[in-house]
Amino acid sequence: MEAYARQHRRSYPYTGYRRKKETHSEAFGRLRDGFMSKIHARCDNQGRLLGFVLTGGQVSDYKAVNALMALPAPNPRAMLADRGYDSDSFRQDLLLHAILPVIPSRKGRSVPQKTDWRSYRDRNRIERMFNSLKQMRRIATRYEKTALSFISFLNIAAARLWIESFVNVT
Repeated sequence: MEAYARQHRRSYPYTGYRRKKETHSEAFGRLRDGFMSKIHARCDNQGRLLGFVLTGGQVSDYKAVNALMALPAPNPRAMLADRGYDSDSFRQDLLLHAILPVIPSRKGRSVPQKTDWRSYRDRNRIERMFNSLKQMRRIATRYEKTALSFISFLNIAAARLWIESFVNVT
């Protein structure tokens, strides 16, 4: 280490690279493309945002389930989710709360679960909601450094989507 300091004419020894602190608290996580965050959303049957949870990019989808279910919204009759939420324990928790899981099985699952594909088609409303959120450049690129400011802009975008669904736009 001392040779490194002499080689680059530093008066202090090389201490190595340190990762930035507070990256997990600000919902940043390492992915292939760099630091990113995930938005886990809970929607109604029309695809309107009821609430969301922000996690780091490397965090599994299971981590946000408890926070999403704890949101002050009525319990749904069915839970439409993608393959990332497929696990036996999550399915059992949904059934205990009288919620029908409509989740396709993962590709590598040894015993595939049956999926109601007719109900699963309604999931496109959720994907359209995420698309309309990502049309707002500030949310798609996440310019904000703090999770609080990013969540604030998500709330503004959610309010805008709710207003558009109630106002007659012609």
